[in-house]
Amino acid sequence: MLHIDLREYQGTEYTLTMAQRDALLGDAKALKLAIEPIAGTDSRYLVTPGSTVGAIEIGDMSVRIQPKIGIPQLLSLACYAMRLFKPQHDNPFNFKEDEALPDVLAHALAAAARRAFAHGLLHGYRVEEDTLQTVRGRIRIDDQIRQRPGLMLPIDVRYDEFTDDIVENRLVKAAAVRLARMRLRSRDGRAGLSWVAGVLEQVSLVEFGANDLPETHFGRLNEHYRDVLALASLILRHSAFASSRGAVRTSGFLVNMNDLFQEFLTVALREALHVSPETLRSDYEVPFDENERATLKPDLSWWDGGTCTFVGDAKYKNLPDNRVPSADLYQLLAYVTALDLSGGLLIYAQGGADPASYVVKQARKCLEVVALDLSGSLDEVLDRTMAIASRVHELRANARQGLIAA
Repeated sequence: MLHIDLREYQGTEYTLTMAQRDALLGDAKALKLAIEPIAGTDSRYLVTPGSTVGAIEIGDMSVRIQPKIGIPQLLSLACYAMRLFKPQHDNPFNFKEDEALPDVLAHALAAAARRAFAHGLLHGYRVEEDTLQTVRGRIRIDDQIRQRPGLMLPIDVRYDEFTDDIVENRLVKAAAVRLARMRLRSRDGRAGLSWVAGVLEQVSLVEFGANDLPETHFGRLNEHYRDVLALASLILRHSAFASSRGAVRTSGFLVNMNDLFQEFLTVALREALHVSPETLRSDYEVPFDENERATLKPDLSWWDGGTCTFVGDAKYKNLPDNRVPSADLYQLLAYVTALDLSGGLLIYAQGGADPASYVVKQARKCLEVVALDLSGSLDEVLDRTMAIASRVHELRANARQGLIAA
């Protein structure tokens, strides 16, 4: 097993066989990897990851990509973006910084499950339909007449079963099994996942799709499951298992930091501005030309009825010189022009572009750039988001008055 340990945006040299190199190249697009041969060598390569972090198993290789913001911060932002994390809890999962993301998740899921199960395994009522020799619950009269006309037994019934085989426990078990399929390096992590699966032995194993996770509503009876369900949902959303290239099996847990930053920023701004998803929209398509043959999809747009009063774009990039790429400015200018606004906002994660303001010649459109520092506690990051929310309010006011932003 070849272990390839990388850090976001940092290149590391590795010796690869031709088969290993080709297997990596097969997943290079999904992983956002750059693989460059080292001059003067036959098998040495510089492997540089992009903004996708996590872990993936490719054949006989185990690739780990650590996020530059740190694993605890990544998971806190991700849980908040999924609206499963309570901001007043800075770090309820006891993360370890020196381990790879899947191993950290294994420790965290097991620890959160122990805390949740200590209050008692959650039970609930589930509707069951069965054919019995006695009456239980309600008789399914239509089924009884259609399938057994004139017969008294057996009886088609519908009843409520009080059981631990409910969606909350199914989510936790599915996440534990999904992680356990990976070749975790931590023995304690593997043992913790086995314990979770053992406690939930009577619970059905369901394969949840990344985009088909059931929504959980919390109340007095299941509040103690909040942390473990946050982790389970995160694991199920970002893990994937497939055999994509013949005999080369791939499996992994990957997070696209571009998507995560946009999702977190969208939720945080909605909370700060006290607006709904129907007002501050994400990835909402708008027509670009008069004939509406082309469309644009800005990351953020504020709508007052049918009128857009703000547009913005979220950027998570590694820019060594901290200069705004022209392509990003062109993109925002297209949004501003198509929506007939006086200006717009580019929001970078700290370490991207420096704050600046650009007034476009002739068009008299003002393109503003701000940066959001993602370091520190979740509450600190949310406090910094408030300043961006204030700027959004100011840009909306300018838009309504037709003014160029100051």
